[in-house]
Amino acid sequence: MVLEYLTIGWNLIEGIVGIVAGVAAGSVALLGFGIDSFLETGSGGVLLWRLRAERAGAHAEDVERIAFRLVGISFLLLAFYVTVDSIKSLVQRQAPEHSIAGVIIAILSLIVMPWLAWQKRRTAARLSSGALHADSRQSSLCAYLSAILLGGLLLNVLVGWWWADPVAALIMVPLIAREGVEAMKGKSCCND
Repeated sequence: MVLEYLTIGWNLIEGIVGIVAGVAAGSVALLGFGIDSFLETGSGGVLLWRLRAERAGAHAEDVERIAFRLVGISFLLLAFYVTVDSIKSLVQRQAPEHSIAGVIIAILSLIVMPWLAWQKRRTAARLSSGALHADSRQSSLCAYLSAILLGGLLLNVLVGWWWADPVAALIMVPLIAREGVEAMKGKSCCND
């Protein structure tokens, strides 16, 4: 459970920095990343609740299913928003400002999320927890989003490719949408 608390805490930090830096820079990729982090916090809260219920021997699957559907709808709405805003930015040639805070949070996320995913996989194997294993894959997915974000931000900062930010955001959309679809099915992303 400590790993889930660490994940939720880290996602809150990612969310705050991502949204504040994204709004300040006008970066759709950074803003989408920040919002996604808050949604993952909600998903992590559902998993934490589920792990506690499993420990207590309770099965509250109906409430879990409703919670995952709400999280899923939120991810799908985010995917729609990022798609529309990215296309608008490309068509209107809206160049985001450089965001050093965004680059830093993306780099830190590339360190923290793979470590959390690895720790969760080890713990899941030891506890035989399918829910925790699925959540480890969600943490891995967050690392992929971080890499995409970092690529877009660095291309904008280092090379001046303004369009790299909305393109990076568009590359994130299928991953965010997949999170939404999986949650709508009542699963954490990437369940086997």
